Amino acid sequence: MLILLPPSETKATGGEGPPLRLDQLFLPSLTKVRETILNALVEVSASPSEAAAALKLGPKQLNEVERNSALRKAPTMAAIERYTGVLYDALDVGSMTLSQRGRAGERLAIGSALFGVVAADDPIPYYRLSAGSRLPGLTSLRSLWRPLLGDAIQREDSRLIIDLRSGGYAALGPVEAAITATVLTERPDGTRSVVSHFNKHHKGVLARALATTRSEPRTIHAVARVAVRAGLNVEIAGDRELVVLTS
Repeated sequence: MLILLPPSETKATGGEGPPLRLDQLFLPSLTKVRETILNALVEVSASPSEAAAALKLGPKQLNEVERNSALRKAPTMAAIERYTGVLYDALDVGSMTLSQRGRAGERLAIGSALFGVVAADDPIPYYRLSAGSRLPGLTSLRSLWRPLLGDAIQREDSRLIIDLRSGGYAALGPVEAAITATVLTERPDGTRSVVSHFNKHHKGVLARALATTRSEPRTIHAVARVAVRAGLNVEIAGDRELVVLTS
C-alpha cells in the first residue's frame, strides 16, 4: 500500500542531513523535471522582487526567497518530518513506535510542486513552492508534471494506492487507479457538505491508521475496515471512493 499525502506550506526549518541529491529521491525517473524546476526556482530567487511575485509572497515572507536561493547546499531532513500543519499533527509520526514508524516510512509519500512526489524518508531541504506557482521561463508546473508523474507512480509502485492529496497536487499527477477519500460533515437533518478545516485532520487520522496497521489492505473494503478500527465513520461511495463522515 502506498499512501499519497498533500504537502504543507508550513515546514520545519533546519535539518542535519547532507545537501539535496535529486537522483536519490523516490521515483528517479522524475529527476530531469526536478532539476528543471529546481534550477528555475534557484534562479528566480536571486531577485527577491521577482521571486516574491512568482511565489505570491508578502513583504514579511521574503526570508522564504533566501531559503530557496540556498536549496542546493541547505541541510535536509526526512520529508515526513519536514512538513508540518494540521494533517501532520494528526499523523503524529513522533509518537509512533519503531515498528509503526518503519511501516509508515515504507508506505507514506508526499506530493510536491518541486519534487513531484517524495517518499517519507527522502531527505529534503526547506523550500517554498506551491502547485499554483508560475516560475519565469517555465510553463505551468502542472504542464511539466502531468505528462509523467501519475504514470511514474503507477508504473514504479504496484501496490494499492490511497491518494489523499489535495486537488491542486492531485492535478499535477492524477492516479486513476487510486482510492480517494472525501471528508463530509453530516448535519442533523441528514444533509452533507464538504469539510474545509477539519478535512486535513481527518485525513491525517486516516493516514496514520493506514500507515501503521499490521495488515496490508488490498481492496477498498479492507481500507474501510482499518479506518473503522481507528474510530472513523466511513462509507464506501464507489469502487475507488471512501467517504469519511463527521458531525
